[in-house]
Amino acid sequence: MSAVAQPRIALLHGPNLGMLGRRPSQHYGTFTLFDLERMVREWGAERGMRVGCFQSDHEGAFLEHVHGITGIVDGAIVNPGAWTHYQWSIRDALESLGAPFVEVHISDVEERAKAEPHRGVSVVREKALAAVWGKGPDGYREALDILREHLS
Repeated sequence: MSAVAQPRIALLHGPNLGMLGRRPSQHYGTFTLFDLERMVREWGAERGMRVGCFQSDHEGAFLEHVHGITGIVDGAIVNPGAWTHYQWSIRDALESLGAPFVEVHISDVEERAKAEPHRGVSVVREKALAAVWGKGPDGYREALDILREHLS
């Protein structure tokens, strides 16, 4: 695969991630979605990547957005939120994206699954290039590095 000159990366967030900064800080920290998107755009620029951001609490809007960027983006970072555990339509849309994606979760979903077993299920993971969880915002930086390595 030849290297993409300036990869276009989609940063996709599912339900409740617009509430960052107001969600339980022990799991999600105190930063807002705006803060997180700014960080990821900056980290992307440092790596020669263009990052476009999208968040929705509405499944249909999320699906339409993914369908609309199919064939346009070179990769994606996806935090499907609660959809991770059950929303097969999100998995199907991401599979159709035609670009590698990294699944990211701010909190440690494996640790949380000990008390909440449903959090241990990911319907998108087997389609993802990689998965990163439990590293807060730094997980997104790691996802950018994974995509950069894969695209080069």
